Amino acid sequence: MRYYGQWMRDEAEKRIGHLYPKVEVTAEMAKERPDLKPLISRKLTVIVCLWARTVKSPNPAFADVDVPLATTFMLSTRAGKEAYVEPVIEGGSYRFTVNLGMPKDAAAAKYGTKSGTSGSSFFCLMSGTPLPFEYLRQEAKAGRMGFRLMALVAEGGRGSGRVYLLPTLEMEAIARSAQPQDVPETDLPKKALGFRIQEYGMTQWRDLFTPRQLASLTALSDLVKDVRERVTRDALNAGLPPEDKPLDVGGAGARAYADAIAVYLGLTVSKSSNTINALAVWSTSREQSVNLFSRQAIPMAWDFPEVNPFAGAAGDFALSANSVAKSLANCPANLSGVAYQKDAQNVILGRKLVSTDPPYYDNIGYADLSDFFYIWLRRSLKPVLPDLFATLAVPKAEELIATPYRHGSREKAEAFFLGGMTQAMHRLSEQAHPGFPVTIYYAFKQSETNSKEGTSSTGWETFLEAVIDAGFGITGTWPMRTERDQGVKTGKNVLASSIILVCRPHAANAPVATRREFLTALKAELPAALKHLQRSNIAPVDLAQAAIGPGMAVYTRYAKVLDAEGKPVSVRDALALINQTLDEALAEQEGDFDADSRWALAWFEHAGFDAGEYGVAETLSKAKNTSVDRMVEAGAFSLRRAAR
Repeated sequence: MRYYGQWMRDEAEKRIGHLYPKVEVTAEMAKERPDLKPLISRKLTVIVCLWARTVKSPNPAFADVDVPLATTFMLSTRAGKEAYVEPVIEGGSYRFTVNLGMPKDAAAAKYGTKSGTSGSSFFCLMSGTPLPFEYLRQEAKAGRMGFRLMALVAEGGRGSGRVYLLPTLEMEAIARSAQPQDVPETDLPKKALGFRIQEYGMTQWRDLFTPRQLASLTALSDLVKDVRERVTRDALNAGLPPEDKPLDVGGAGARAYADAIAVYLGLTVSKSSNTINALAVWSTSREQSVNLFSRQAIPMAWDFPEVNPFAGAAGDFALSANSVAKSLANCPANLSGVAYQKDAQNVILGRKLVSTDPPYYDNIGYADLSDFFYIWLRRSLKPVLPDLFATLAVPKAEELIATPYRHGSREKAEAFFLGGMTQAMHRLSEQAHPGFPVTIYYAFKQSETNSKEGTSSTGWETFLEAVIDAGFGITGTWPMRTERDQGVKTGKNVLASSIILVCRPHAANAPVATRREFLTALKAELPAALKHLQRSNIAPVDLAQAAIGPGMAVYTRYAKVLDAEGKPVSVRDALALINQTLDEALAEQEGDFDADSRWALAWFEHAGFDAGEYGVAETLSKAKNTSVDRMVEAGAFSLRRAAR
């Protein structure tokens, strides 16, 4: 992987390296930049080009000016290494300068051309005219949204670190000169969970990349095919058997070995696209590009870093291949395993131990998001794995999530999810090994609260109905600290733990209970279960989720739970009763404290006096029957925007 990854990187540089020229530091550039004087006449490698999207000014006096949509003019906020872009208006246009140190107007530099006006996104740099989101969408859909180079980030060498430079017209012209060939033409979904970019004129996946980025990814994809031939020759010369069975049918000779290397390098190209795209963001505190997928969505990015894949920094293909090699080095080489792509609603398992992490109702659009990577995987690996990449895009029709845009309405989407999940659970129930429980990971948050019904969730309700309808009873909950608050979950409103439901087939002779009997059993058993969960060091913010398991264990102990009119108590009503009993148990633990005080106690247990994420505070406030705004007004804490 390291050897052939480096070969691919070097071959790609031969083909398209001219699109990423070095920048020479001149005496003119160093006149007002003492930090550049030691670098005069040196040619520096450009690591990143920083671009800002532009639209025509809505002010008639500047209608021919493409004004920048910059979320910040700060380039670096690292202490002692601050740098920023300053726009200079001259006549009927503007230019950028790059300066070191803290700007005189720190707020203006921090927020760029972002507007604080309600309903407006940015303001016109030339006139101050507001730029509403609707105007930006219209301009983008009309093909009038462009992008302009604001600054270059170069490698200054030992002792210099990152060097921020003003781009030249020649550098921008070279970037725009790329003419990528045979680019994937797959369409974006018209609507999808986690997508907003279609509103800004992006209709195909190729629109998420600059021409130069497309040239880089297509060149690397083409080289996967070339490297496969090279590996085959090298393997034969090294004495590997000349068996011509490919990898996908169980080959073990030179051809299969080449296929395996190609698969990993194809995965590396796909991984690189997470950095090499026009929706990544620049971290001013870390002075580096941050991948597009900081969460399971594709948001709009108004300014973005364009990395150099040959710079030896983040985004360099050889470094990406090396990171894949590190993963392989830690894989066991003495065991074999088999993975199948199957539909859970129809799969035949035999008697197997089952542990599964199902889709979370309408939380993530897995298939639509997967196309971002699939288009590059298919381009690289279709010759190696023809069956796997037979379709132009990821199959979506049978994806088991509740997506109203795909099914016509929220009600139809919910019915689709419930029917499919019930069938899938039936398959698992029928084929699971009788000696072991089925364990189901479920980290979907309860999020719906009203004064009449209490706290519940359509996602949880629908999922649990499917589990119960499949003949499962829930015998317990295992909260496990599987979640990390970094990567795609940094600063997000997510669980710290996975809540694992432990399921066994429902007892055939289960009794019928009244609502009163069910509630009595809850009040008798849930406080003890709660103490057990607390002793297990589960995060306070996750208690409401974890308590669902012991509560539903009581509910599924019975064949039915009937209300006073003889009607079945629904899963939604059962969830509301479980959460109500949980609140009562916590209130009893905390004595006569009011809701705000109970929140403060839970927060202190969770984070002490440290700062924490807004999402965690919001989740705790719902659990304690208060609100974030109320806690701010009470002086319990203050809110501030996190550093980007």
